[in-house]
Amino acid sequence: MPHFEDTSYRPPFWLRNGHLNTFYTYLFRNPASIQYERIRYETPDNDFFDTDWLKAGASDSLCILLHGLEGSSSSQYMLGTSGMLAENGFHVATLNFRSCSGVMNRTPLMYHSGFTADLHQVVGNAEKYYKNIYICGFSLGANVTFKYAGDGFYPLSPAIKGIAGVSVPCDLKAGSFQLQKRENKVYESRFLKTLAHKINEKIRQFPHLTIPKDPSKIKTIREFDDKYTAPIHGFAGCDDYYDRCGCKQYLHRISIPAIMINAWDDSFLPIESYPINEAANNKNLHLVTTKYGGHVGFTTFGSDYNWYESAILRFFKSGEVL
Repeated sequence: MPHFEDTSYRPPFWLRNGHLNTFYTYLFRNPASIQYERIRYETPDNDFFDTDWLKAGASDSLCILLHGLEGSSSSQYMLGTSGMLAENGFHVATLNFRSCSGVMNRTPLMYHSGFTADLHQVVGNAEKYYKNIYICGFSLGANVTFKYAGDGFYPLSPAIKGIAGVSVPCDLKAGSFQLQKRENKVYESRFLKTLAHKINEKIRQFPHLTIPKDPSKIKTIREFDDKYTAPIHGFAGCDDYYDRCGCKQYLHRISIPAIMINAWDDSFLPIESYPINEAANNKNLHLVTTKYGGHVGFTTFGSDYNWYESAILRFFKSGEVL
C-alpha cells in the first residue's frame, strides 16, 4: 500500500522533540496496573519462556505482544497496550523473551531481533483456542514480528489476521551504527548495563562458553552483538546476524494485513528503517509515519492510551489505517 503520512498525532510543542517524547513516556507514563496470569512454556530445546496473559471475559480474538530490547511484560508500553486491547474485547498474551521475565532461562540462548521460535510456539498453541490471532511488536519485538510474518521459515497459521509494529528497526545493520551516534549514547549505555549483567550470569551458568569474560568492556551494541549475540546464537558475527535477521528484506513477502508505525523524529531509526518502497509494492503492508513521536513514545494527554495504541486497535478491529 502507499506510504501514509499521518498528521493526526500532534503533541504539545514541548514534546515535538523525539528525545523528549521518548523520555517522557518512559519516565512518567504510569498505566493502570494489570494482574497478569503467568503461563510458562517449555521449549523443544529443554528451555522455557514465560508469557503473561490478560483475559477479560470470553473472546475468540487474541493479541500477542512482543516487547523491545531489555523490556518485559511490565514495560509501560506493554501494560498500556494490554489494557487497551482487553477493554476492547481481546485476550492478550505478552511474550517475555528468554531471560526477560525476571527468571534466567536454562540454556545459553537468550533472544535477539530475529528469534521467532518462541513466538511460533505461542501461536501454535493459541490457534487451538482462538479464531483470530493478532501480533504486535515494539522496537526489537516489532522486527521479530515482521520477520516472522515474512521470512517463510515457519508456516503462518490461518488464524493470524494481522500484525502491527511500532518503532520498527527494519535495517539492523544501519540501526547499529545509528545507536553509536552521540545523541543515542544514553540509551545505548542503559541497554549495555542490563545486557552485561545477563552475560555475567550466563558465564556463571556456563563457564566454558567461548565468549569474552568481561562484558563491562563492551562500549556499543554493535560490539555486544559481535562478541555475544552472534556467537551465542550461531551467527558468524554481528554483520551475519544483522544481514539474516533484519525484517526489511522480508517485507515484500508479507501476505497478511500489516501496519508499521515509525516516527520521523525517532533517534533510534536511520533512514533505512522507513521502508517506503517496500510498502508501495506490497498491498498488505501499510507504512504510517508521523512527524513526531520519538521511539515508542507518542505521548498523549487527555487519554488513558497513547496515540499508537488507538491506531493499532483501529487497524485490528476494522483494517482502517487513518
